[in-house]
Amino acid sequence: MDPPTNVVEQLKDERGFVLKADGTYDLSAPPPFTLSDIRAAIPDHCWQRNTVRSFAHLALDVGIVFGIAAAAYAANSWFVWPLYWLAQGTMFWALFVVGHDCGHQSFSPSRTINDLVGNFVHASILVPYHGWRVSHRKHHGNHGHVENDESWYPTTKSIYDKMDPVGRTGRLRFPWPLFAYPFYLFNRSPGKQGSHFDPECDLFVPSEKKMVLTSDAFLIGMAAILVAATAKLGIAAMFNLYFVPYWVFVMWLDTVTYLQHHGSSDPTDKLPWYRGEAWSYLRGGLTCLDRDYGIFHKITHNIGTHVVHHLFPQIPHYHLVDATEAVKPVLGPYYREPVPCAPHGVPLHLIEPLKRSFGEDHFVADEGEVVFYQQDPKGV
Repeated sequence: MDPPTNVVEQLKDERGFVLKADGTYDLSAPPPFTLSDIRAAIPDHCWQRNTVRSFAHLALDVGIVFGIAAAAYAANSWFVWPLYWLAQGTMFWALFVVGHDCGHQSFSPSRTINDLVGNFVHASILVPYHGWRVSHRKHHGNHGHVENDESWYPTTKSIYDKMDPVGRTGRLRFPWPLFAYPFYLFNRSPGKQGSHFDPECDLFVPSEKKMVLTSDAFLIGMAAILVAATAKLGIAAMFNLYFVPYWVFVMWLDTVTYLQHHGSSDPTDKLPWYRGEAWSYLRGGLTCLDRDYGIFHKITHNIGTHVVHHLFPQIPHYHLVDATEAVKPVLGPYYREPVPCAPHGVPLHLIEPLKRSFGEDHFVADEGEVVFYQQDPKGV
């Protein structure tokens, strides 16, 4: 029997947002707006992809990469190298975001330009452009779905129980998951098989196999460059110039992508995950989180402005802030306002939700259309 109309009204506010019994918003409930409502709120200029502007951002990134490498190599000081590792690892992450935009076709209106730039940029940081592009497309198309999502999706209880201590440590025990990305490229996530480098992986349809092989060829070329540079400059120099910054980049990537889908700044706000008819593209996208990365936010091309990006990945990074401001009134409580960074600009405030999430978000139930992370009382 349906509940009385007045009871239903008491469980919603004047805009139709569903309320819990304690008066807080139930953000796992279907929202009272549509994807079209959000789209309509975004200004027209936010959809414009400007190839010249995108290349200008890329040129600045590349200039900084080579400039700080030359300066650090010339200084060759124990004091300079750690600063360089952080700076260059951050710039590698910025380059990744450029390649990421190419994969979404938001770098340029030209697919040829997007794929060419994406292959060059991603190969420079040892990422298979097409292999990752396809898996990332699957992530966007299934975000928030327990089984169908592709990256950082929850481990179900049955899979969790089968994981050995090494697997649990690598996936769930802070800080080890922050080094996971290269292993994900080779093996994907728990419960999924295949490799981003293998054109026969079930990630890819037959028409994409040549693309995967093309990106593999770019990576072989980059490997050859690294071997030649090591022969010329020596192992110690390349360790400092490239390999340590690479791992800093990996930590950036894993930290940022994890925080985009885990660890609300409000400890009482448990993000929902969906299955079956409860899942929709809109509801899955509304579980994303924006973050403030302080001094690194603009440097890494607004990648922390993530909610609008996940719903409309074709928007270029330089329009994400404007688009986000425009849709906030539509999203209402479904937009979780990011905690601002401290005046010093270093995003240390994000350590707490990162560690808390790894300490609490261990698995979800094997059944149920709307589920939330549960904590293993015995620890990981």
